[in-house]
This record gives sequence, C-alpha cells and structure tokens, in this order.
Amino acid sequence: MAVPDLPYRQSIENCFSDRIGEQGLSKQSFEAALAEAEEALDWLREVHESGALPLLRVPARTDDLARIDEVAEHLLNDTTDIVIFGIGGSALGAQALAQLTGWGTPAHRQKGVNIHIPDNLDAATMEAVLGTLDLRTTRFLVVSKSGGTVEPAIQTLAAMSAIEKAGGGKYMKYHFAVLTEPAKNGKPNSMRALAEANGFPTLEHDPGVGGRYAVLTNVGLLPARLMGLDVQAVRKGAASVLKPVLDGAAAKDVAPAAGAALQVAMAREKGVSMSVVAAYADRLDRFLAWYCQLWAESLGKDGKGTTPVRALGPVDQHSQLQLWLAGPKDKLFNLFLTETKGKGAEALADVAAKTEFAFLGGHRIGDLVDAEQRATADTLVKNGRPVRSFMLPSLDERTLGALFMHFMLETIIAGRMLGVDPFDQPAVEEGKILAKKYLAEGKA
Repeated sequence: MAVPDLPYRQSIENCFSDRIGEQGLSKQSFEAALAEAEEALDWLREVHESGALPLLRVPARTDDLARIDEVAEHLLNDTTDIVIFGIGGSALGAQALAQLTGWGTPAHRQKGVNIHIPDNLDAATMEAVLGTLDLRTTRFLVVSKSGGTVEPAIQTLAAMSAIEKAGGGKYMKYHFAVLTEPAKNGKPNSMRALAEANGFPTLEHDPGVGGRYAVLTNVGLLPARLMGLDVQAVRKGAASVLKPVLDGAAAKDVAPAAGAALQVAMAREKGVSMSVVAAYADRLDRFLAWYCQLWAESLGKDGKGTTPVRALGPVDQHSQLQLWLAGPKDKLFNLFLTETKGKGAEALADVAAKTEFAFLGGHRIGDLVDAEQRATADTLVKNGRPVRSFMLPSLDERTLGALFMHFMLETIIAGRMLGVDPFDQPAVEEGKILAKKYLAEGKA
C-alpha cells in the first residue's frame, strides 16, 4: 500500500486472514470498507475545493511564515528559556516536533535556548518551573484556541504573578506572546483580551482548524521554529500525503484511506476494540501521544471508536508483549519501525569476549533495536495478531509532517465511515463546566 514519494512505507499485508489466519481480516470486508472510504475521499476533495475544511489548505500555505518568524525572533531575543503553555492539541504536536531535536528524551541536552512544555497541569511541576528559571531571561508562549481554556490561563497568570513579584512587572510585554483565535464580532476572547491589555504580541489561531488538527499551523510551527526546525519541510511532508487525495487516486492507493478502511473493517468484522501504536524510537513518544488524543477524541462517540494504546519499544516488549500475544484478541497493532541498524554506541568484540555476552560483541545499540523490532513484528504475526507497519527510513521534519497528515486524514475518513463528527468533542465539555463551577464554589 505504499504511495510513491512518501517519506514512509505503510504495509498492511499482515492484517489479512490469508497471512495470519482466524484473526485476520477477510479481503471481502476490506474491499467493502474501501468502497466507503471512496465516498469519504470524494467529500475531502469537495471541501478542499470549496475551502470548507481549512485544514486541507494548510500544507500549501506560506502567508503565515513571516509572522511566525517575527514572533519567534521576539521570543528568542536575549533569552535563555522559553516556556510553552498549552494543553492537548495546543501542546502535543509541538512536543512531537520538538522530539526531532531529542527534546524530552533521557539523554537530551538542549543547545542554545531551553524549551519547556509543561502541558499537564501539576502544582509541583509549575512551582519548579517558575522557581528554578531566571525570569529575567525567560519568555512564555501561550497557546489557547478558544482563549478560555483554564489550564493555560492559570499558568499564564501564575507566570505573570511570578514576574511581578520579582520586580519585572514593567517589562511584562517582553516576556509573553499569545496564540489564540481572532476577535469575533469585534470582541476578543478572554486570552486575547489579556494579551491586548498587556501589549503581548499575538498570532491568530485559525478558527477553522481544531486544536488537535492544528499541528501544521502556527500552533506547531512556531514552537518548531523556536527550536530551529525546518517548518517548510514539515508542510512539504504533509503535502506529499495529501497529493494523491487531491489527484483523485483510488482509496487503495491513498495510504490514509487504506488505513481507515483497515481500522474500521477490523472493528466491525473481528471485534477489534484497541489500536496499539508502538514505536521503536524515543523521539516518537510524543507523536504517539498526539495520535492517541486525535483518534480518541475524534472518534469516541455514540458508542463507536477504538481505544488507542501507545507503547515504546523495546521497553514495552517487556511490559506488554505477554498480553499482546496471549491475552484477548481485540487489538490491531501499528508498529513504527526505524532504520536503526548500524547506529549508536558499539559493544567492542574484545570487551564482550570476556563476558557471557560475547554474542553482542561487534554490534551497536541500533543493531539490537533493529533485531528486536523485527522480532516483535514477526512474533505477533506468527501468533495470528494483525500487524500494520510503518517503515521510516529517516526521522526528520518531512517524515513527521507526512505522518501528521496521514493520521489526520485517516481519522477524518474513519469518522465519515462511522457516521460520527470527527471534529467535535461534546463529552469533554461537561467536565470543564463542572471544574469551573467547583472553583466558583470554593471546592477546588
């Protein structure tokens, strides 16, 4: 199912009954699902042409890059640390891109400006962030689509308060930038009003692109620019995945459409209720978290959807593989495999020869990771578990941009096939309303 010119290769052959037996999908069911995906592709082409789904126009955009550069320079001026406030879609995409630099991995040492993304609101974490950084040279980027999300709001107020307490109140406007929706009917949202009142530079969050779909907009690209990444390469990767859709390719030749057909058909025919996403690279951990929000929040409606479960290899081979092989047959496995052979630190043959690990001598860390990722895939297949694989020859901006677009399209197509709106999240709002009520009543 690989599409020419994509920076990844998708393989779904090990998901069918002729390969893995009873738990495999029948070709008949897959063909029927592909026919449904064709209808979704027709819809995507229509909304691209009309502009009704702005997400599909983002990969070709260049008009916002100058403003991204301008605000990035503002935040980077005389700066040691940048803290990005946001939650969910406002932060996970930025984290996924940041990991291309090694950010968030155990051995990462940041060069130049240090980036911090405390997306999960935690009292101890925020106290440590604000208490250990030099506030004189720390800048804050606040990302909030609606401008009313309480988590980044209280983070922003806490940071402003810390600067005020430190005697830097008169320099407040130099410390912040805000990315949020433009004013509606002349009235700014709460975060934009805060920014305007304090003279903070602002960028406009596209109101037509929801937070979890916004990684290709300035929501993801401004943080990427702050970390020195090639933001145009991210969009070029996304465009490569979108191109077959716009060119009118059949669903079987559109990687995200084939993926959506596979996932929906597996749920219907084989009762698959979990979509396991496992990557063999630390630098993909936050990408997997981004995917889990996208898939769960977009499709978990009306009793439909499958539960995304993320795993990181090789560590989760030890913690989950037993269940995967001998537990309930309710999972589709999606493995992200990297070209790691011959890479990493070496175990010298002379050193290994003096131990009982002589068989590791002359090998590099990447050799073992490569062997383990292939062994996991093969073991799952031999035990009749459906495995879709993504081979990533390189892990860079273009590849990640392509993966972002692949899974956004796959999610949208699956939503159309399931008859759910992949763009709303009504069930989430109840908890937000109740939390605000508790704060007002003094219960928090």
